Amino acid sequence: MEILSGLESLPDFRLRSPIVTWGVFDGVHRGHRNVIQAVLSWARAEGISSVVATFDRHPREVLQGTRVPLVTPLGERLRLIGEIGIDFCLVLNFTLEFSRTPAREFIRNVVAGGLGARGVLLGPDSRFGRDRTGDLEYLETLGRELGLEVRHCAAEQFQGRPVSSTLIREAVLAGRLEDARFLLGRPPSVIGTVIRGTRRGTPLGFPTANLDLQHAVRPPRGVYAVEVPFEGRPWRGVANLGTRPTFGGEGGELLEVHLLDFPPADLYGRVLEVRFISRLRDEQKFGGVDDLKRQIAADIDLARRL
Repeated sequence: MEILSGLESLPDFRLRSPIVTWGVFDGVHRGHRNVIQAVLSWARAEGISSVVATFDRHPREVLQGTRVPLVTPLGERLRLIGEIGIDFCLVLNFTLEFSRTPAREFIRNVVAGGLGARGVLLGPDSRFGRDRTGDLEYLETLGRELGLEVRHCAAEQFQGRPVSSTLIREAVLAGRLEDARFLLGRPPSVIGTVIRGTRRGTPLGFPTANLDLQHAVRPPRGVYAVEVPFEGRPWRGVANLGTRPTFGGEGGELLEVHLLDFPPADLYGRVLEVRFISRLRDEQKFGGVDDLKRQIAADIDLARRL
């Protein structure tokens, strides 16, 4: 997949009257993949390009000034979209100025003009343009004027609600890992950079990689069986998400991951994905180091069996 950065990258001669969709696509969940796959199938049937347009940040961060816990950061989002087989992804810079673009101008100048789209496919509740005034009905009317064919996908449903990034955030934050796994089509995960910690794990016999999660959406504090892809293979592990109460809770919340049977390696500065497979127990405060070591050994035994 080729990545196009910003409106300044348009027009691009490699785009062949493409089929286009757009959205935040945080999570690239089941509903998102249905839309993206439909775009890809339509484009291949016509022998033309497929394009997904997404944003460099969540629009709410710009419009409301609030930090949005992300299911997938931009880099992971692009990787997941690329795995589906899309030809091009346009990453738009979402700014206040961009948010004020009228719906008609967005379709005329960006979609029909810059991208040169032949067709557009959106989800049923898609909105676009200033104050989200554009919808499918408006797009169909404008499409007839501009020569754009417009199609839409029905919403995926889960327990009577449309599958959405909001629904996934709710499931992850509540610790409903199986629900989140179904909605995503893969285990819920976080991505973070390995940072230097207090190195308490190594003397205990259980070295850990400590991850700075920034504002990733994450499950409740506790101990989890996890999986970590690294250099082409998945590694099983045990992770503690919390404040290390046995050692006074210094440093705030941290994700500490012990990888099972992992060879010694310097992971500082590496970006790792940690997939939450199963919750093992709550985070606990132990009376001493020996009690903690026994519990960690029991956690590892349980994680291996899972």
